[in-house]
Amino acid sequence: MRSETAMIATIRRFSRFYTRVLGLLDSRLLSSEFSLSEVRVLYEIGTTKDCTAKMLIEWLNIDAGYLSRIMKKFEKAGLAYRVQSEEDGRSYLLHLSEKGRETLENMNGLSNEQVRQLIGGLSQQSRAELSSSMKIIERTLSDDQGSSDFQIRTDIRPGDIGMLIHLHGWIYAQDCGYNHVFEAYVCRTFYEWMESYDPENDRIWLAESDGRIVGSIAVIGKGEGKAQLRWFILHPQYRGVGLGKQLFEQAMAHGREQGLRQMFLETTDDQKTAIRMYEKNGFRKTAEHDNEAWGVHHVEQTYTLEYGQER
Repeated sequence: MRSETAMIATIRRFSRFYTRVLGLLDSRLLSSEFSLSEVRVLYEIGTTKDCTAKMLIEWLNIDAGYLSRIMKKFEKAGLAYRVQSEEDGRSYLLHLSEKGRETLENMNGLSNEQVRQLIGGLSQQSRAELSSSMKIIERTLSDDQGSSDFQIRTDIRPGDIGMLIHLHGWIYAQDCGYNHVFEAYVCRTFYEWMESYDPENDRIWLAESDGRIVGSIAVIGKGEGKAQLRWFILHPQYRGVGLGKQLFEQAMAHGREQGLRQMFLETTDDQKTAIRMYEKNGFRKTAEHDNEAWGVHHVEQTYTLEYGQER
């Protein structure tokens, strides 16, 4: 309860700060004749295909009567007009006139200049962090928290491994209750791998979004046609959008392309979803043992795939 109260206070403080920064408390936006709500309506009409009043009411959470007054103002000023829908005679499609499009373009230019001045004194790194943070806020508070906004790459860049260690430590603490000893174990596995990293035999796939690593998987060569599948992990916000399947399939395809005879992986019995994926693709449990080292009791398991015997 205490943490929730602190979070509420933080969000409200940020809201007040952000409103002040953007000057949204002014009755007129960017010293124009329009209020913020009017500019939002103008923007949505100009950028939304087959825009209707009902859509604007839902998207902008605006009162129907207020929207009607805005539209009357726009029509009187020659900025917008309505056309009866051919599909539904009770509905009207909203359009901007040529004057309305010119007005919107001018407002966009003023808004861009306002933001340009706001970030003008920031370094490139600060700009990137600001943009990333805004995307995270938008994604987290949106109705659909899942995201397909990610890229997958295989090159290793400075800071990548540190992000992966953090991701493992944080996610496994949240999901499984693992302690700092597990994070130390992850550190050791990455250290040992990076000491002997061989791009001819090793491949790692990194899913990146807004400058953050949000998922990974790796195939580590072990010689004699064998390899280990490692560090398969996804940020909770990127589960259920097909990213895990995409990472796994790329790793499996790489194994086939390399002509591997066998691939094995080590996991724990609490990774139910991942285990179902492994078994569905031909992995079979070949060993297991109890482990108390990471703060909770769990069973470490080894799964092995013999290539040529996949389903």
